[in-house]
Amino acid sequence: MTSAGPADGPAALRAGAPRRVLVAMSGGVDSSVAAALLAQAGYDVAGATMRLGDEEMDRAAEGGCCSLEAVEDARRVCYRIGVPFHVLDFRASFREHVVEPFLDAYLRGETPNPCIACNRFVKFEAFLAKARLLSYDAVATGHYARVEEDPAAAGRFRLLRGLDPRKDQSYALYMLGQDVLAHLVLPVGGLEKAETRRIAAGLGLAVSDKPDSQEICFVPDGDHAGFIAARRPGAGRPGRFVDRSGRSLGTHDGVHRFTVGQRKGLGRAFGQRTYVVRLDAATGDVVLGTDEDLWSSVATVRDVRFTREEYRREAVEAVESGLPVDVQVRYGAKPTSARLRLSADGTARFASDRPVRAVTPGQAAVFYRGEEVLGGGTIAPESRPE
Repeated sequence: MTSAGPADGPAALRAGAPRRVLVAMSGGVDSSVAAALLAQAGYDVAGATMRLGDEEMDRAAEGGCCSLEAVEDARRVCYRIGVPFHVLDFRASFREHVVEPFLDAYLRGETPNPCIACNRFVKFEAFLAKARLLSYDAVATGHYARVEEDPAAAGRFRLLRGLDPRKDQSYALYMLGQDVLAHLVLPVGGLEKAETRRIAAGLGLAVSDKPDSQEICFVPDGDHAGFIAARRPGAGRPGRFVDRSGRSLGTHDGVHRFTVGQRKGLGRAFGQRTYVVRLDAATGDVVLGTDEDLWSSVATVRDVRFTREEYRREAVEAVESGLPVDVQVRYGAKPTSARLRLSADGTARFASDRPVRAVTPGQAAVFYRGEEVLGGGTIAPESRPE
């Protein structure tokens, strides 16, 4: 199965195996074009928007992918292209697997990526399970990534970067295994974003010029601390700003207000360019330093997952020398060549060939081989500049 293009349908269809596909539609241009391309290619398509937030989130996320406005945008697109539309309620799953872990992570001094948790537990676990119950063979999204069957291994699938390097979203899909990849279509992964918008305009879709969502859907104003305070009143406790030697430099209102690499918004001036280099939720200390203190060549990664079991075996077999990979430590960052060593407890440690800036606990470290995603995991709290 490959990504669909405007004049080149998915390989599964060309091979004479039409499929029923449920498209996860956010109300944005990417998922709208994904649905339209599949319908044009002859798939039996339906669109579905996931209801994720409670009423408070819906109000806060006006215009975002969690909003009621997004539901109506998706509904109008489905009407325009002539396919059925569903609204599926995943609020409980979203709260359990995305919102609550987001709050927990910030309060323990990490900076989570909730889109990754949403992809794993909601879009590609709960959503696919629901699609199968509704007798759909596959699901599709508007992610800029590609899924291809491995020509050297029939029935095995590879997760690849999207064609447009500025929009590539494969980083946020590293946790998908063969059970999902075998039932996943990514129709816009082989397109550039500008082409996606041109297709939408050509089809008369009202979302063709809709802006991309820039913030976390349930925190659209970017005020993470305010969201945490509203959901966990009194959970954040005051602490100290300290330098790397432990000398007190002042006080703050809680580690959940900061992230590694942060310079602005510290709440006070320190007389020089100062960055957050580490957070210690146990003591409440926010450790400050210089830009030089942010660079590191090693990190520990927990909850490691691979797109294929063969890649896990490769990592186990290469434990002495380390598995050669390219590691990417945040969305949009440039990958760095590294050696990956997998431990028996399911954690891994990578050593990069050159230092990486602001390796941040809670963010994902994703392992690539060329354009292919091998796997990844969550950067552990003990990872810090050395």
